[in-house]
Amino acid sequence: MRHKRIDRRKFLQTTGAGALLAGASENLGMSAEQAPKPEFSSMSRLSRIEKPVDAEFARLITLDPAHFHAALVQMQMLPGISPHVSIFAPLGPDLLAHLKLLDQFNRRAVEPTSWELDVHCTPRSLEEMIAARPGNVVVLAGHNRDKIGKIKASLEAGLNVLTDKPWIIRAEDLSTLETALSLANSKNLVAYDMMTERHEITTILQRELVNDPEVFGTLAPPDQENPSVILESTHYILKTVAGSPNPRPPFFFDIHDQGEGLTDVGTHLVDLVQWTLFPNQTIDYRRDIQVQRAKRWPTPITLEQFRQITGAATFTPELAPFIRGDRLEYDCNGEVDYKIRGAQVRVMVLWNWESPAGVDFHHAVYRGTEATVEVSQSTGRNSQPELAVFSKKPDRRVDLDAAVRARLNRLQSTYPGIGCETIEDSLHITIPDRYRVGHEAHFAEVVKEFLKYLKSPESMPRWELPNMLAKYFTTTMAAPVSRST
Repeated sequence: MRHKRIDRRKFLQTTGAGALLAGASENLGMSAEQAPKPEFSSMSRLSRIEKPVDAEFARLITLDPAHFHAALVQMQMLPGISPHVSIFAPLGPDLLAHLKLLDQFNRRAVEPTSWELDVHCTPRSLEEMIAARPGNVVVLAGHNRDKIGKIKASLEAGLNVLTDKPWIIRAEDLSTLETALSLANSKNLVAYDMMTERHEITTILQRELVNDPEVFGTLAPPDQENPSVILESTHYILKTVAGSPNPRPPFFFDIHDQGEGLTDVGTHLVDLVQWTLFPNQTIDYRRDIQVQRAKRWPTPITLEQFRQITGAATFTPELAPFIRGDRLEYDCNGEVDYKIRGAQVRVMVLWNWESPAGVDFHHAVYRGTEATVEVSQSTGRNSQPELAVFSKKPDRRVDLDAAVRARLNRLQSTYPGIGCETIEDSLHITIPDRYRVGHEAHFAEVVKEFLKYLKSPESMPRWELPNMLAKYFTTTMAAPVSRST
C-alpha cells in the first residue's frame, strides 16, 4: 500500500518518544502527503527555501537515520535552526533508535532541547521527502553504500545537505560524488561533510605549530619506510554515547554497506592530513595524490559478542560471506601509504572490541626538519589527547622553546590560557579544560560552521569541495589496493 495510515502518536509513545510531538498533534494519523505543513505549504515552500526567515533560516529534514551521528546534529538547539524537524524513514529499529536519542535530549535535566518532530514512516522515504520538501537541509548518516545517491537526489531537488562521513565507499562512485559537488556549486547550495575532528583542540593547535617554520621547519624528506606523517585511529565496537551504551545494528558489520576501516574512519584521518599540511589550499586528486600500498585485516567477533552489541540472535544472512567457523571476520582494520604533493603519509585505522578507558584513541605525528609535533593519547592521562613538541636538534631546544611560546602567544586572542611546559625531552602544550569538549560536542561546532555557509554560501572556502574529492579519492583507492595484498 503506497500511503499507509499510521497512528504516529501511538507509535512514538511505544518508543518512549511521545514527548517529541509537542505542537504537532494535528499531523498525527495522516500520511506524508495529507499532513498539513503551515510553514512550508505548497504555495510558500520554494520561497521559504530560497529566502528563509533570518530567525529560523534552517529547517532540518532527517532522511533514513541509521547512525547516531544523525541525532548528534540535534544534540543542541542552535540559533537559526527551526525546532520543527521532519523525519522520513522506514519503520524499524534504525528509526526507533534515532527517536530514542532525540527523546533523551528533550528530557535531559541540563539544557534540554525542545524538538518538535513530524515523522513520516515510509519505505519510499527519499521519494516522499523530495515530493514534500518540508525544509531546506537534508541530514544523512548511515547506510553508506547508497548515501551518494540520496545526496545527489537531494541536491537536484534544491536542498542543502549536511552529511556524515563517508559519502562514498567505492571508487566507482567518485564520478557521482564529483557530479553532486558540481551540482551544489552551480545551484549555490551547501553540501557539507561532518568533519568533526577539525574541531578537536589538540588537532587545531597541532596544525598551527606544523605551519610555523620557526617551530617545525619544513616537512621531513619523503621516506616510505619512515613516513613524515603518521596518523592512527583506534576505535572500539562496544562504546558509550551520550551517557548510554551504544548498540550497533547488524549492518554495521557489513563492509559492503558500512565500508571498511579505510573508507569509513579513514575519511577523518585523510581529511586531517590535507587540512593540516595544506591549509586553505586546493588539492587536485588527479595530480597531487599517489596511493602506493595498503593492507587490511579483520577483527574476529564471536556470536556472543555479536548478540551483545546488536541484540540479534544469530549472524544475519548479509554477513554470511564473512563468517569463518563460529566467528565473524570483521574486515575493519586497514593501513595505507600514500603521497600527497610529495609528502609521505601513512594512515592506520584499527577496531578493537572494547576500550580500556571508554573512549577512542587518536595518534598523529608530523615530522619536520626542526621538530616533531605529536598528538598522543593514553589511559594514564585521563584518556585525553595531549600535544607535545620534540626538538630534532638537541642544541636548539632553547630556540624551539621560544618559537613555541611565541606561536602560542599569538593564539591567545583565540584560545586564551594555552601555554606550554617542559616535560623530560618535550614541550607539552597545556590546554585549559574549557577547550576539552569531547567528540559529541564537536558536532555542534560542525553545525555552526554549516549554518554560517548556509546563510552565506559564497563564504564557503573554494578548497572545500575539491578537497572532499581528494579525500574520497584517497580512501576509495586505498580499499581495493588493500584487498589485493
